[in-house]
Amino acid sequence: MNIPAEFDEIRPYLPEELPQIFEELIADPTFQDIMTRIIPDVPVEILCAKLRQCKTNLEVQKTFFHKLLHDIMDQHSDGFDMDTSSLNDKTRNYTFVSNHRDIVLDPGFLSVGLLDNGFPNTVEIAIGDNLLIFPWIKKLVRVNKAFIVQRTINRKQILESSMRMSRYIHFALTQKKENIWIAQREGRAKDSNDRTQESVLKMLAMGGEGDYVDRLKELNIVPTSLSYEYDPCDYLKAMEMQQKRDIEGFKKSQEDDLQNMQTGIFGYKGHVHFQTAPCINEELEAFRGLPKTEVFARTASLIDHYIHLNYRLYPGNYIACDLLEGNQHFASRYTTEDVARFNTYLQKKLDMISLPDKDEQFLRKCMLTMYANPVINHQKALEE
Repeated sequence: MNIPAEFDEIRPYLPEELPQIFEELIADPTFQDIMTRIIPDVPVEILCAKLRQCKTNLEVQKTFFHKLLHDIMDQHSDGFDMDTSSLNDKTRNYTFVSNHRDIVLDPGFLSVGLLDNGFPNTVEIAIGDNLLIFPWIKKLVRVNKAFIVQRTINRKQILESSMRMSRYIHFALTQKKENIWIAQREGRAKDSNDRTQESVLKMLAMGGEGDYVDRLKELNIVPTSLSYEYDPCDYLKAMEMQQKRDIEGFKKSQEDDLQNMQTGIFGYKGHVHFQTAPCINEELEAFRGLPKTEVFARTASLIDHYIHLNYRLYPGNYIACDLLEGNQHFASRYTTEDVARFNTYLQKKLDMISLPDKDEQFLRKCMLTMYANPVINHQKALEE
């Protein structure tokens, strides 16, 4: 396929580029060390030989990442499942717009869920270049069907970068016949109050043909709800909230990003459920002819409605909501054993936070809010 050169800097590697990239990765001692740590029971020579045999990005995913992600599910969760019953046509290509909890596992589990539900393909992944800390990480994610969101650029470059990324997403979906995953907002919602940023939708509508409704419809948007019973990074998010409160201009370091990635992958998640909504194309028709700002505002609200409606809520979510609001409104949703388990979990995570002026009351409220917001949003969606 003839892929325009303008995408070379951001797109996943092409099959013909993979052999060279494999050799560069294999020659990197850090990459070899990571491979042997993650897959300790297979000699590195065999892993390298298997990698060299892969002819496409999808083959790499099926050979390595599919089993690896199932192993992570088995070892660090109480089970993963995904309901795609809203999507009858598995041969169609979709843009999955989801709430965002974990930069590695959100699209990783989504890809596994699609394959396990009989879809022929995985997703191409939007990932910010701020997370590509080492050269081997940047190479590996592009092997793993990621395209790069350029964030470490100046303001003048942002518009052109956004336009190019939008053109690429439309090209990948319509010409390459790929699925796309993109988070509903830039970065994770630290408090789990998941809201679609209109700027994301505006970026998506920069590419394509026709009016804004046509451009959004071309992407076959599917709102997707990701529900982790426990967020391994909850205490890190709470810690960051206090640091932002107390330190003017606080920003996470590269080490912080790396710690978040490692904790998200290898931390305990409890039960994990992903749920797709129907493709919203038919509903977008109702927005045709509206002012541009109204189109994006209503599309964002529509995506939010489906994401909130399709959360899977766990006892801890209901307990957090009642603790936060000081009542027992959802007492029928949990047992005394659930309360004891959640409080033990919460205190264990609070104890892991190390700050010079640790404000435990504030940190506790932050963590309760993270687990309560999905309940609050779900209740509102039920009433709409």
